[in-house]
Amino acid sequence: MASMSIRKNDQVVVRTGKDRGKKGRVLQVLSAKNRVVVEGVNVIKRHTRPNPQKNIKGGIVEREAPIHASNVMLIDPESNQPTRIGHKTLPDGSRVRIGRKSGAVVDK
Repeated sequence: MASMSIRKNDQVVVRTGKDRGKKGRVLQVLSAKNRVVVEGVNVIKRHTRPNPQKNIKGGIVEREAPIHASNVMLIDPESNQPTRIGHKTLPDGSRVRIGRKSGAVVDK
């Protein structure tokens, strides 16, 4: 399986689905299922049972559910627009991700 271009803490925009156009930070990457969890996107209501041993209160909890990685696009750090991701090898031998729109390095 190929490695995913999107990583944790990346700023992304949702391209399709009910949350189209929303921007958020990637909270979790599930590479085995090719899915990502984005802050404030695909929020579901989860009915939880109280568990005093784990200090969990019961009730209805809202949390983010994973969405497919193909439905999100990285936001270019320079132009603040959605961009595809490329890879580049620097002269010192390290590989970095670049935004295709501006050519700017995405990795910190």
